[in-house]
Amino acid sequence: MMKSVVGIDLGGMSAKAAVMLPSGGLSPVRRTATSISDSPRVTAERLARLAGEAVSAAGLSWEEIGAVGVGSPGVIESGRGTVVRWPNFGWENVPLAELMEGSLPVSVYVTNDANAAALGEAVYGSGKRYRSSVTITLGTGIGGGIILDGKLVEGFRSAGGEPGHMVIRRGGIPCTCGRRGCFECYASATALKRETAKAMLKDPASLLWKEAASPEEVTGRTAFDAAARGDKSAKRVIKRYVENLGEGIVDLANLLRPEVIILGGGISGAGEALLAPLRKFVGKYLFAPAEIAPLEIVTASLGNDAGIYGAAEYARTRIGHK
Repeated sequence: MMKSVVGIDLGGMSAKAAVMLPSGGLSPVRRTATSISDSPRVTAERLARLAGEAVSAAGLSWEEIGAVGVGSPGVIESGRGTVVRWPNFGWENVPLAELMEGSLPVSVYVTNDANAAALGEAVYGSGKRYRSSVTITLGTGIGGGIILDGKLVEGFRSAGGEPGHMVIRRGGIPCTCGRRGCFECYASATALKRETAKAMLKDPASLLWKEAASPEEVTGRTAFDAAARGDKSAKRVIKRYVENLGEGIVDLANLLRPEVIILGGGISGAGEALLAPLRKFVGKYLFAPAEIAPLEIVTASLGNDAGIYGAAEYARTRIGHK
């Protein structure tokens, strides 16, 4: 009989965990705080306790649990369960799985958090009808994950699957990675907010000022909300944003040709106001037209639980590989 699996979504300020039951459903989610001031060992012990709380909340015992999966920020060598590099916490070569296993009776498997979210959406969310999908998370930066023929593509030492750092404009805006013109510099939520604020300052009569009292209060939805009211400045911002997002998606589609592109993050909440013009742009520039290889563009459906689902699914598929 298939056992249940614990999924943990590790973040810079908190971690969430739940048990994924054999039915594919999640038990009640449990949370704990995380801190940059904690050592890797302290964090690992905290995550192990969180896993135990999730098991108890599900009304299960450890004998009924097959493994624990963790989606962690940073570059992850998943084969060893090691966080090779997590700059925000200053982690270098942290054996997270090994540290957690010292406090747990089951094996622990670790993958990148964006990969986990993509796997969750692919198996349990918006991608479950497809064998191949690419998930793009539009947040402070751009994260992503690639599923081809039902398998997560991590790359050598799990360092691949970073669409945010494809260059779409050589010599363009400086990126935090050290290059210029990266996809996330033009298509992240940060980029959209930057361009919205610029449009506000350029057009004092814009309805953008009705949606945000100041440039500092702009969100990823500000331009969409103003455009819905007919504001021309907002419409121009969205048009440029869609084109920038579309450029990156066309590159990914031409290289990987998944069946579906799944968009996550707050901006995806704009729905068809974003998707309709995006589909039109992408369809126009695909090397192999959609008539030959249809490409869907949809929004993510698992919300904040995608990482938990994906971490658990990753562990489920890795049971017995140690």
